[in-house]
Amino acid sequence: MIDPKDMAHCVEAIRHGSRSFHAASKLLPRSLRDPALALYAFCRLADDAVDLQAAKAEAVLTLHERLDLAYRGAPRNAPADRAFAAIIEDFEMPRALPQALLEGLAWDAMERRYETLSDLRDYSARVASAVGAMMCVLMRVRDRDALARACDLGVAMQLTNIARDVGEDAREGRLYLPTQWMDEAGLPPERFLADPRHSAVTRRLIRRLLQEAEALYIRSEAGIGALPVACRPGIFAARFIYAGIGGQVRRLGYNAIDHRARTQDSQKLGWLLHATFRAAGTVVMPRSSVIHARCLPETAFLVEAAADRSAPDTGWSDALYGTLAGLKSRDQVQRAALMAGARGAKTSA
Repeated sequence: MIDPKDMAHCVEAIRHGSRSFHAASKLLPRSLRDPALALYAFCRLADDAVDLQAAKAEAVLTLHERLDLAYRGAPRNAPADRAFAAIIEDFEMPRALPQALLEGLAWDAMERRYETLSDLRDYSARVASAVGAMMCVLMRVRDRDALARACDLGVAMQLTNIARDVGEDAREGRLYLPTQWMDEAGLPPERFLADPRHSAVTRRLIRRLLQEAEALYIRSEAGIGALPVACRPGIFAARFIYAGIGGQVRRLGYNAIDHRARTQDSQKLGWLLHATFRAAGTVVMPRSSVIHARCLPETAFLVEAAADRSAPDTGWSDALYGTLAGLKSRDQVQRAALMAGARGAKTSA
């Protein structure tokens, strides 16, 4: 059970840090809403801990330690950590799921770029689909088909976020558009980052990314009917609200360089009402055969981790340790270079 004071802290964190999910959560039953908000609060904390810190390697390693403590049942003395530890115990949360999220955040810290759409799905699986799989665990849903569709929804949401933030990311030196797409379109990544401008090329690239997202939004709907009836309106709401961000990008002519698409409270209210009606329809309509579609190859490891209750908890994966080691090594090289530069400047003076 989550302590009420810790829960109140998590609710406030999401109210300010993730307005879209906060709106969608209003349609979740109380039994799911509280743990879902606590889960998102911990994920939000993890994302901010890396994104807002200059020493990113150190931030990721600290998160690794915090997760380890939570899984030992001795969380750090902070509301989000204590709430997440309670979730681990109450729902038997597979360690591989938050571990995947941490790996995605480590990729961010390494300023990793993605050559192909599959590479970008690999990243989206970690930072978004992992959260979708954890939501299924909170709903006591371990069916592989339902998990696969939840992972589709996570990738769709992340692709939408990437499309919305192309300009903002570029001005910070970050790039998530598949570099293969950019090369094929005649827009070298380095040239774009040096001078991010809206053009016919960026319009086509952002449109293509949103088309990929829309196909996954549609496919994800088949899985919502496999969720507990009371949970369906909230998940439909998340689907419509995040897809609505993509709709705003389209209305801006796919110009995500000069503008950041935003949705209004009145629009969110409309999507909440639409979600309620769509969820009601799933009670009487036959289940779509699309639910049995094969999962994305990039999300298969999440589906298996969430579905297999008998899998032993082997701790942190070799892949994650390799990523963390590489990140730490890169950080040490950068620090050494800075120190050498400082010594050189002092000698010259």
